[in-house]
Amino acid sequence: MTETATPKPLLEIKDLAITFSTPDGPVHAVRDANFTVMPGETVAIVGESGSGKSTSALAAIGLLAGNGAVSSGQILFDGEDIAHASEKRFVELRGNHIGMVPQDPMSNLNPVWKIGFQVKETLKANGLAGDNPKERVAQILADAGLPNPEVRAGQYPHEFSGGMRQRALIAIGLACRPRLLIADEPTSALDVTVQQQILDHLDTMTSELGTAVLLITHDLGLAAERAEKVVVMYKGRVVEYGPALDILRNPQHPYTKRLISSAPSLSAQRGDKHEAIVDEIVPGKVEPLLKVKNLTKIYDIRKGFGKKEKFTAVDNVSFEILKGTTTAVVGESGSGKSTIAQMVLNLLDKTEGEIVFDGEQIGNLSEKNLFKYRRRVQPIFQDPYGSLDPMFSIYRTIEEPLRIHGIGNAASRQKKVKELLEQVSMPASTMHRFPNELSGGQRQRIAIARALALQPEMIVCDEAVSALDVLVQAQVLELLDELQREMGLTYLFITHDLAVVRQIADNVCVMEHGKIVEQGTADEIFDAPKSEYTRNLLGAIPGASLI
Repeated sequence: MTETATPKPLLEIKDLAITFSTPDGPVHAVRDANFTVMPGETVAIVGESGSGKSTSALAAIGLLAGNGAVSSGQILFDGEDIAHASEKRFVELRGNHIGMVPQDPMSNLNPVWKIGFQVKETLKANGLAGDNPKERVAQILADAGLPNPEVRAGQYPHEFSGGMRQRALIAIGLACRPRLLIADEPTSALDVTVQQQILDHLDTMTSELGTAVLLITHDLGLAAERAEKVVVMYKGRVVEYGPALDILRNPQHPYTKRLISSAPSLSAQRGDKHEAIVDEIVPGKVEPLLKVKNLTKIYDIRKGFGKKEKFTAVDNVSFEILKGTTTAVVGESGSGKSTIAQMVLNLLDKTEGEIVFDGEQIGNLSEKNLFKYRRRVQPIFQDPYGSLDPMFSIYRTIEEPLRIHGIGNAASRQKKVKELLEQVSMPASTMHRFPNELSGGQRQRIAIARALALQPEMIVCDEAVSALDVLVQAQVLELLDELQREMGLTYLFITHDLAVVRQIADNVCVMEHGKIVEQGTADEIFDAPKSEYTRNLLGAIPGASLI
């Protein structure tokens, strides 16, 4: 009788400890971590910012920062211990054997190289360009969900939206069909329908090619739907590990229970306190704080030989926001929602239409009144890596708007910065650090603190919580809700996360190809969507029935 051989793990993390050397002494980022990834298996590592999930994954591909090192334990790839492998060995492993999809597209795509060239370089470095690399590149970009791949291959990163840049990174990570793909928040910048397409593609690779996926994510719904196993990390330690559905439906560790309870849900609704306030605002009796009417933005696209083509990014859009309420604008990448945010902030000129704030058209503001408008309306941008000056300390970043607008003296501004850091769950000592010392989620909290500094009347949140883990996301959403109740703040909330919309929005505008295809109250949109596009968006949310 022939015995079936027990399959060997493709990746095995055994008693792993990772330490970073700092002027203040060693920082133990990972302690005694243990988990395995079998061939063809998807394992998700979940946890809050700074929990050690990305650090553990980076060690497996030899990409720890210069002051970081594996202090003990093993990283076994196909039985070989690579914990202390040479750089030469890691170069051999990267691409063909271990692929990587990093989190931040702006920091990981070369801004002066065309997208197609960057994909081709990955293929050439691993000897996989073949006889027709142009055709191979186009196929890889198409597999990653990029429309018109032949055209996109000839464009630069700055010509892509945030979601499209992330798709390009995914294309590069998958180009060589690695045996193990380490995906660090690979879909956090993507709308749900494209996210579904990308994750379906990863599933296809897993089943057809035997590619294993180590998925780093703060999205518990995604982990529940896409992973066979889940690793829960907290303060550098693995606190729970096992089958995904078992852990998410029957968590044992208190931290895992907190993670699950903090995850936004489609069944969640705004709190009673907020509803009581909104009930006092009767439409028709209160003048909207923001009124957008027939707003249009048309770009001239150069096509060569002096020819131009018109591209309509926003097409005849109208909506209103009452003071003290939240309106969410949702849609896929390229739908025009961020373009609306830029025009409302007066960072982008409109082509046609009106934007009226508190009874005054913002397109007609003098330089003096525009300066006042900037104080009344503040942004929280999508990309925490690009929106924070790397040369500014955190203190200077938050203090700068106070100083520019002549608020307080040095002592009062320092006190205010401490209060703002506390509001966004960051220690006061953070003010002495720089953006490169913080995680993506921590940087976004700093961006939120900066927006709150001037106590604005309205905040334009452009994917403001997309980079945050669920615990911090829940804290920030609760903070925004509290500030709204206490200060009467108004929010224009740009997002692709419909579960977050359900939790924070009073009214919703759904956009497709620059147009609003449906708008109404949050209850109307979620309970009885009229548009097929809206129904498709809701149906594409990962793990909606599980979390």
